[in-house]
Amino acid sequence: MLCRSKGNAELDIEELQTFVEVADSGGVSPAARRLGVSKSIVSRRLLRLESDLGVQLLARTTRGSALTEAGATFRDHAARVVAEIDAARETISPAGDLRGRLRIAAPLTFGPTHLSPVLADMARRHPLLHIHTYYSDRMVDLVGEGYDCAIRIGYLPDSNLIAKCVGPIAGKLVASPRYIAAHGAPETPDELLAHEALMQGTESWRFMDGDKIVTVHPQGRFKADNAVAIVAAAVAGLGLAWLPDGVTDPYVASGELVPIMRRFPPPTGGIYVVRPPGQHPSAKIRALTDMLTECFEGHSSRPRGSRT
Repeated sequence: MLCRSKGNAELDIEELQTFVEVADSGGVSPAARRLGVSKSIVSRRLLRLESDLGVQLLARTTRGSALTEAGATFRDHAARVVAEIDAARETISPAGDLRGRLRIAAPLTFGPTHLSPVLADMARRHPLLHIHTYYSDRMVDLVGEGYDCAIRIGYLPDSNLIAKCVGPIAGKLVASPRYIAAHGAPETPDELLAHEALMQGTESWRFMDGDKIVTVHPQGRFKADNAVAIVAAAVAGLGLAWLPDGVTDPYVASGELVPIMRRFPPPTGGIYVVRPPGQHPSAKIRALTDMLTECFEGHSSRPRGSRT
């Protein structure tokens, strides 16, 4: 119990935490996913908190929940209280004793092969910790979908998320011998515009020209949200693919794919732990970041523009 409102009703830490999660995620459903409880429990906690305070904190709509003026004012105070309680719990917990739930979003192509061993080791070291990992190459909404953090690779778009680089990742531009025989291979970034590109969406490709970075906006008719699907299309001769070495190395070794435009290599990308904005990362996220750094940091040079 933390403080008293009018009428001497005591405010419960779980109710405060639940309110902060609903306020930050925009609704009962994403907050319930993040907290690992049912929507009915979240709703009951909110009703009790509003009853204790004697004010309406959230305006419920068919699209979710919006903060009232009182709710917006109370949210910042509640978040500070919750953060202080979490920090106090970490302080008195035995060294290295992690508990609770850690929800992680990880890339489908890179995650099961490179990240899952680290996550399994983390679970082994911390038997009271529940690790829930969602593998997808889709860019998830961390706050709206209730994730504590995400692991992302490559180059990060600008956002209000907080990112920590835990290691580098290299890639290359490749094509199949069949495609090169039929269409030739580009030798400069400008020549890429005359070729079919295999992409995940409408992304841009970047290459090093000496110390300068050249950005190209390729075009293509084949798109997929997964690197495994893209490498299969490249092997089939549908176009050029720009992919991490971990995906293409087996195909390059077998001769099914050929590195091209090697005078203009892509800049080194990064492996990042990304979390929603906040004052301090939790002990669970710090431990995950440290383990991933230990695993990946020494593989090659740190990427340009990494953020810490």
